[in-house]
Amino acid sequence: MCIAEALLRIPDADTADRLIADKITAARWEDHLGASDSLFVNASTWGLMLTGRILKIDPAARRDPAHYLRRLAGQAGEPVVRAAMRQAMRIALGASSSMGRTIGEALKRGRTEAAARYRYSFDMLGEAAITAEDADGYFDAYSDAIEKIGASNTHSDIFSASGISVKLSALHPRYEFTKHRRVMDELVPRVTKLVLRARDAGIALTVDAEETDRLELSLEVFAEGTTGDRGRAGGPGAFGLAVQAYQRRAIDVIGFVAGMAGQHGGRIPVRLVKGAYWDTEIKHAQELGLADYPVFTRKSHTHASYLACARHMLASKNAIYPQFATHNAHTLASILHFAGSDNEFEFQRLHGMGEELYAEVTDPEKFDRPCRVYAPVGSPRGPAAVPGPAVARERLRHTSIVQPHRRRKRADRGNRG
Repeated sequence: MCIAEALLRIPDADTADRLIADKITAARWEDHLGASDSLFVNASTWGLMLTGRILKIDPAARRDPAHYLRRLAGQAGEPVVRAAMRQAMRIALGASSSMGRTIGEALKRGRTEAAARYRYSFDMLGEAAITAEDADGYFDAYSDAIEKIGASNTHSDIFSASGISVKLSALHPRYEFTKHRRVMDELVPRVTKLVLRARDAGIALTVDAEETDRLELSLEVFAEGTTGDRGRAGGPGAFGLAVQAYQRRAIDVIGFVAGMAGQHGGRIPVRLVKGAYWDTEIKHAQELGLADYPVFTRKSHTHASYLACARHMLASKNAIYPQFATHNAHTLASILHFAGSDNEFEFQRLHGMGEELYAEVTDPEKFDRPCRVYAPVGSPRGPAAVPGPAVARERLRHTSIVQPHRRRKRADRGNRG
């Protein structure tokens, strides 16, 4: 996705050729592909390259992708390869940006034979609410989606049913700690209504992650909607939370949720992602002159945090229903090793990504583990109630001088690498 976004923003051919040469042909793919006989590992890398749907790769290309691309460039010429790469990136972004323009279209697509093996968590794409009218529009869109998802639900087990993901900043125009009283008085009742509707429909509602400076506020809203005097909306499994492993407080958040489950009266779904706003968190910490960062600054530390959180979640399975969102084959294999024969958890992937990897995971004759697809719903130029997807927003932001490179949930929605 980084290559895709960068390539589509480069205006001149020479720079585009240099990027392709640097990032594709010069990469040491042999360290990751061909060295393993496991399709489980190789499918991950190729599945993430152009979503695994752009090219049918022959065995020689799998063994040495760099040589394959260099040969292709030599035979067809750099302009042809450049044009093909640009088109491939557009297809890749388009395939992963939205599952449908409406919730009805997304549900219909999820009923196809190829998609039937997955569970889904639908997300109404858009920005944070700026006005009360924006928040009302999102509330109506979420309510309508809950009704339609519930009507299509055929599962008696709430953990097996498709659900919905909700961003709290979309439901209140001033979702910030300085407006704490307003948020608790105005947002909690609104969230409670949505959770009650989800519970009555037999589906789960998951609160998506926000920036670090909103973590305490999100936990307060979640606690009130789960166990508070004004809430108590969540029946068993109806109200879930996304946790970002790149935050240094991630494992403490999991402990907080596990401790709250006793008052909740059932297992709380927890979606573990690696994180979505790393560049923005670093930039904000630098602007504020903080002595340290609220997130891990090394990828290896985030990876270690993710695995530590995963262990904690599996050990707390009586209180937590673990949901592991990742496209990383090694992370996935580690979780399978930690879990052993335990099957009371699920994996998650983004719509349009990791398909080959999770074809192995969900195969009854292989790993036979359930997987949920995070499925964005909306249109780049959709109605006001459901503004355009994050990809369009990021392209606008990249025209600024600062270029904060802040990716929304995809991604986990989380960067699930």
